[in-house]
Amino acid sequence: MPSTAELVAFADRLAEASGAAIAPHFRRIAAIDNKLSEGFDPVTVADRAAETAIRALIETTYPDHGILGEEHGNVRLDADDVWVLDPIDGTRAFICGLPTWGTLIGLKHQGVPVFGVMDQPHVGERFYGDREKAWWRHRDGAAIPLRTRPCERLEDAIFCTTHPGLFTGAQREAYEEIEGRVRTARFGTDCYGYAMVAAGQADLVIETGLQPYDIVALAPIVEGAGGIITTWTGGSPADGGHIIASGDPRLHEEMLTRLAGVSG
Repeated sequence: MPSTAELVAFADRLAEASGAAIAPHFRRIAAIDNKLSEGFDPVTVADRAAETAIRALIETTYPDHGILGEEHGNVRLDADDVWVLDPIDGTRAFICGLPTWGTLIGLKHQGVPVFGVMDQPHVGERFYGDREKAWWRHRDGAAIPLRTRPCERLEDAIFCTTHPGLFTGAQREAYEEIEGRVRTARFGTDCYGYAMVAAGQADLVIETGLQPYDIVALAPIVEGAGGIITTWTGGSPADGGHIIASGDPRLHEEMLTRLAGVSG
């Protein structure tokens, strides 16, 4: 596996390439495709162009590495090192012209998410993590360490999720109980919710039905900042699914207890 310094330099190249591919289309999208026959899962030319740009650099620089991407399929998933890509996490925000989306670039080594970057090219900020540390940069500025904040009590927590409508049945009941107790809740945060937990601005993210490309890049950022990120049953987030990210381990333990038995 490349060193952290090599990964950072390469991830910066990937983020610059994806940002350049996305920029001409933000707030100028003329066509939106729907990937579902029922429901709505939008994809745009910007999603596809950004992933194409990232994949081309990976294939040239690390041709033996695998790639798991949202838009253009998977190759060499049995490799020790697999890049996991979501060119625009938060496409709904993107098509609304809102800047609460990001490009997710993650690396799994032997199945474990070990490095991740969340890039927001429109506002010019980039979040990094390697499980042991996490940091933030604006444009070409100095790196600023990220650290989660203490929050033991659910009643004191700032809580983020994509949308309450994604929770159904027993999940919805558990979600509503949690939302009813937190200090405040914010919706539509997508990848930004996890970045804000790492930055000590929020305390808790709970999501359901995630894909690997939604979470692999974010897990090392949350963990590197001192947070905890698992499935609702306490397992690895590497394969997606139902996810909890907490800034405080004590809060995380409470969430695992509250969500036990409702992960189906």
